[in-house]
Amino acid sequence: MQYINKIFLFLFQADVQVHLIGEGCRSPLESFWNGNSMIFIMQKAVSGFCFLNREGSANIMLNFVNDCSFISRQLISLYTLAQNPNMTHLKISKPVVLPPLWVRCDSSDPEHTCWLGAEPLKNGNKITGISFHVVTCNADKTCFANLEDLKKAHKFRHRSSIVATKGFAQYELIRSTTLEDTVVESESNIYVDITWNIVDKILQTPPLTAAATLNIRLESGDPRSPVFQLHRELQFLLVLAEGLKTGVTDWPEPLVAESAVELVKELLNAFSSKTLFQKVQCDSAAVDSSIKSLFNERGDLDFAEQLWCKMRRSVASYQDLVECFTLIIKSLEYGEIQPWIHQGSSSLLSKLIQQSYHGAMEAISLSGVTPIQMLLEIGLDKMKKDYVSCFIGKHDYFISTSVELQEQVHRIQKLHHMLEILVSCTVFLHFKHENLFPLMQSCIKYYKENPLNEKHVFQLPIRPAVVNKFYQNDHTQIWRVEINSGHGQKEVKTVWQLSTSPPVEHMTSNNLVNGNTEESMYFITMANCSQVHFA
Repeated sequence: MQYINKIFLFLFQADVQVHLIGEGCRSPLESFWNGNSMIFIMQKAVSGFCFLNREGSANIMLNFVNDCSFISRQLISLYTLAQNPNMTHLKISKPVVLPPLWVRCDSSDPEHTCWLGAEPLKNGNKITGISFHVVTCNADKTCFANLEDLKKAHKFRHRSSIVATKGFAQYELIRSTTLEDTVVESESNIYVDITWNIVDKILQTPPLTAAATLNIRLESGDPRSPVFQLHRELQFLLVLAEGLKTGVTDWPEPLVAESAVELVKELLNAFSSKTLFQKVQCDSAAVDSSIKSLFNERGDLDFAEQLWCKMRRSVASYQDLVECFTLIIKSLEYGEIQPWIHQGSSSLLSKLIQQSYHGAMEAISLSGVTPIQMLLEIGLDKMKKDYVSCFIGKHDYFISTSVELQEQVHRIQKLHHMLEILVSCTVFLHFKHENLFPLMQSCIKYYKENPLNEKHVFQLPIRPAVVNKFYQNDHTQIWRVEINSGHGQKEVKTVWQLSTSPPVEHMTSNNLVNGNTEESMYFITMANCSQVHFA
């Protein structure tokens, strides 16, 4: 390591920058190289020589030399020399197996080379050779390779008589686009990755016997979502939670013209003793447990839940809260109403209602954060029943009241994100129970162990037949064939890939396309390898 650093420092002091990408970090090579170990990434530096350790391994995009192929190949040669045990004149007392080396190139050469790589071949701790990689990328509209020609070229290059092929295709099933009233484009999408053995031709449609994995990344808040109204309800809950935490509440614009006080008075009149029997009868109504029941308001809302529904649409200030709860508490104290509530309700208002049945209510001071906390508790109770009774099923982790309020709100957010995922798969992909259940279990497991993360990609193994009607007449986002020969360390591979976007993160379409680019372009990536074995 010390020797190779000195060479780089001496010869390429103003030309390269070294990045050490640790294991477990996202690799910029993942689209065409399946190595999962620590790697070196080299590119041109702005000035001076820089060696970055694991903590400084971020991919910093910089300008490249106009033709980096000469420098790149020199770097690869020096890397190889430093690990060749036969180079005794270098006086390397204890050779160290270095991580694989990948050099970024600017594609300015005729072949449009974007990566050059070198990977040690090992037998235990002993280096037996080096595997060299060349990755090129071109933009084209219609000129695709012929599979038989690719196989013949692989056989000729590697002197192989038998080759095996493996296919990969990725189709986008659902994608959220930029909405008219938003600035940031949603990153939500659902796509399927399909792999199979024995490829018949370039751009072959995957067979139904292939292995498929559904990848789901959904962000809440799309107005086109069937549960968007529930999302808005959750947003008001988050406003209250933030106000309780910070002492400052950013009240949203009311959704109705009537004031909160007027709506609460109407509710109190509805829950007078004259209508009590009718409301209790409503409580015994059966609850539809399907997902579709969430598209409309539940039919078994108790007094506290109906209060929440009216106040979340109309409250515009802290003073509204105080006036509304003052009206309710006086009505309870004077016995003007005896509203029913669900068993198990844990909010302060529910406790006051239960106490009112016996004519002995504790005194409550409607000051400070108490009114905000009271409304937040009502909303938490109501939304837990929305998710648990109507869809998710009973999972104590998500509905526990033994944790503090902010954590309860956080878990409600997790429930909503799971709901968005499952509803999307039900409504748009027509999933049935056999697919929804394992997906739900996967989501539950993840969210019992991790914080809310709407950028997480949930994965579900599925049969291609479940989703093939959504992609069979559509263009693939990525299509790839791997041609392999040899075994173990002597295995060599040729990769041909078509994609609708540049597969190399440091290159853009401008680097790869000349002339008119108005028509849709495809990006053709080729990855070839060769090996040198040390005698």
